[in-house]
Amino acid sequence: MAKTVKSPLCEMLGITYPIFQGGMAWVAKGRLAAAVSEGGGLGIIAASQAPAEYVREQIHILKSLTDKAFGVNIMMQSPYVKEIAELVIEEKVPVLTTGAGNPTPYMEAWKAAGIKVFPVIPNVKVAKKMAAAGAAGLVAEGMESGGHIGEMTSMALLPQVLDAVDIPVLAAGGFADGRGLAAALLMGAAGVQMGTAFLVAEECDIAQGYKDKVVAAQDTDTVITGRSTSHVVRSIKNQMTARYLEVEGSCAENKMEQLEKLGAGALRRATEGDIEMGALMAGQIAGLVKEEAPAAVIIERIMDDVVKVLKKAQNLL
Repeated sequence: MAKTVKSPLCEMLGITYPIFQGGMAWVAKGRLAAAVSEGGGLGIIAASQAPAEYVREQIHILKSLTDKAFGVNIMMQSPYVKEIAELVIEEKVPVLTTGAGNPTPYMEAWKAAGIKVFPVIPNVKVAKKMAAAGAAGLVAEGMESGGHIGEMTSMALLPQVLDAVDIPVLAAGGFADGRGLAAALLMGAAGVQMGTAFLVAEECDIAQGYKDKVVAAQDTDTVITGRSTSHVVRSIKNQMTARYLEVEGSCAENKMEQLEKLGAGALRRATEGDIEMGALMAGQIAGLVKEEAPAAVIIERIMDDVVKVLKKAQNLL
């Protein structure tokens, strides 16, 4: 087992290492989340925009593989959010992360059930609002991350959020190795959330072509689409992103209709193997992700590296 580092997050949640696995829609399923939890981090199942029964199925898959702590990510704009909000209480889910909307209407019920809620936040204003609503902690996500993103970088966002709230804050967006975790801890974060690093976990049930594109990615191989819409997304460049940007830059009368058609179901297409017209969501850190490996091995390498980095940092004083 890799050496651990001291973080209040681990004691709070009963995990060994201060690492959350990102709740990536249609990617973060029960098998992956179980492997991350077994490896010492906090595995997270993505509710995506799926019905409650899908989420229940993934939770049961996870529970058949581990008895360790885990979480569920809830998209608050999901048409099934009310049912899923009740489901996580029924299934005694210990941790929730939330995004794409305001979780406040459900916070009291979740807290009463003993669930610790970590909203994913893009700025200080939302961080303060979620802390006041009773969040156990926050995930401050910078625009370096894959998928739907905000405007602030992790380096600018994290210290400002840390100064604004007095609850644990995890850093997300641009973290995939021990150096990143060490930097986040030294800045005051309680840990990190990593998504792209786990896309290539052996237990991640996405198409092999998607994994291969992540492994092959270089530092400049991601692109942002949707700046002219409310759906700003970072993905690996392919035919779909090229076409999307072409339409975005056009003066076509039906531009929004074309963009909606291109984006609808694009991530799910990618997870099922359409690597050209699917959305290969991945962060800018993809260039550091070099090979497929079991989730536990990915975590062990990260923790071995963070210990080395933190020991070396002592020499700076």
